[in-house]
Amino acid sequence: MITADYHMHTHHSGDSTAPMEDMIESSIEKGLDEICFTEHLDLDFPDIYDLPPEPFTPDLDAYRDEVMHCRTLYKEKIAVRHGIEIGLQPQVASENKAVVKKYGFDFIIASEHLVDKEDPYYPSFWEKDDHDKIYNRFFEQTYDNLCLFDDYDVLGHLDYINRYEPGNTNTYSYKRYSAQIDRILKHLIAHDKGLDVNGKVLFSNPSGMPNPHPDVLGRYKDLGGKLITFGSDAHAPQSIASGFERMRDIALSLGFTEYFTFKNRTPIPHRL
Repeated sequence: MITADYHMHTHHSGDSTAPMEDMIESSIEKGLDEICFTEHLDLDFPDIYDLPPEPFTPDLDAYRDEVMHCRTLYKEKIAVRHGIEIGLQPQVASENKAVVKKYGFDFIIASEHLVDKEDPYYPSFWEKDDHDKIYNRFFEQTYDNLCLFDDYDVLGHLDYINRYEPGNTNTYSYKRYSAQIDRILKHLIAHDKGLDVNGKVLFSNPSGMPNPHPDVLGRYKDLGGKLITFGSDAHAPQSIASGFERMRDIALSLGFTEYFTFKNRTPIPHRL
């Protein structure tokens, strides 16, 4: 059983209104022993019509203070960790490093959310170019950004972009982009970094595929990768621990026997 959700957001992230205590109470109700808040930090995020200015530049002092308050408040019921999900872009790599150095997080996810400073969440993004070229740029930029910023623990939802491709084009597969993905996976392994196994898709589609796709996760294992965390990417209490049973089954079928939590950036193994 997976008893730790290591990817979740609250009102400190610009795309969530969830109170932190509501997220904790839901986690306890779902039988979790440990959670890690990973609020969005996406510096220099583009201005988008349906988001406020600088939506992913939280008040990091207020965020830290609330985590510490909740850690004390719930210490007899659940372990509460202080994490961050850092959005990768080349022009903010040095700023991201400074934030990490200042705040002493327990756990850091590095995530690619943009392609050429544009957000693939919006259907209009996909109208601007051939989808195959978009995927290629996404994976190339992910690799380039990981080479610029190395102070993280896991790469978030490696094939995240596949969530948002419109239509039934079936553009994406590990096989089609194996060269680009293998380069990313080998980089992670060489630098002792892990993968965020992310169940956000499974909240609305339990028969869907997590990010990364099992083919990618299996390739990480085959290449020697061992370090995986599980996260629901919850932005509301009801979606905490989404897809955990399915993701555990997938991981076991691929030969994984452990998953990890973190304290003070140190990985701690747990049997699947």
